[in-house]
Amino acid sequence: MDFTDEQINRYARHILLPEVGGEGQAKLLNAKVLVVGAGGLGSPILLYLAAAGVGTIGVIDDDAVDLTNLQRQIVHVTNSVGVPKVESAAKMLAQINPGVKVNTHEARLIADNAAELIAQYDVVTDGSDNFDTKFLLNDACYFARKPLVTGAILRFAGQVFTFKAYEEGDTPCYRCIFREPPPAGSVPTCAEAGVLGALCGMIGSTQATEIIKEILGIGESLAGSLLVCDALSTTFRKIKARRDAACPLCGDRPTITDLSIHAK
Repeated sequence: MDFTDEQINRYARHILLPEVGGEGQAKLLNAKVLVVGAGGLGSPILLYLAAAGVGTIGVIDDDAVDLTNLQRQIVHVTNSVGVPKVESAAKMLAQINPGVKVNTHEARLIADNAAELIAQYDVVTDGSDNFDTKFLLNDACYFARKPLVTGAILRFAGQVFTFKAYEEGDTPCYRCIFREPPPAGSVPTCAEAGVLGALCGMIGSTQATEIIKEILGIGESLAGSLLVCDALSTTFRKIKARRDAACPLCGDRPTITDLSIHAK
């Protein structure tokens, strides 16, 4: 594609990278990414995808900005308190990069809308804060054959995964590692246990990096590995994860064949 002078200047530091170049930047401009959640993880993801020039960014969230969000949800500002998060995020992204198209979906991701929504995008990333959404995304992206980059945070700990279990090879899905959601109330939420705001930036920025790598097809994918961060000790561990032959979704004898398991 032909770049405008403004685009050449804006994306110059990307274009200089041999792994990206003009061809890679064109891929980013043509890419479509769905961000689930405009909170602690979704905020840095959205900011960096817009800055990178990902051409179409979808954001789905059914919540409004609260004052307690501002400690970590950096896509929102004080004047946005009370505003739907998707609207607040879209306004900020337009200021960062007016050349990016932002699709806002003010809704909760559920079984009834997941398949149709995910089909519109090339890559999906999970910034949600609950296990029901994480399992739904895992299953929906598996059936849609779309890469899923997911993150998790609590207190001073974070995790990043990339799931592409629909591909050949020993790459697991979320259910291979965590078979089913834990009992309600057994795992505290960030609202209950707290979270370091800057940690959200560390994990969300890592997710954004992995999304860009998936779009460009460069580097080593996190598919098949779990990246674990401990902010208190400033350590990162990359743990190998393998497909589980007994997985009900991607195993040898799957029992989950559609999203009806989530339609409750």
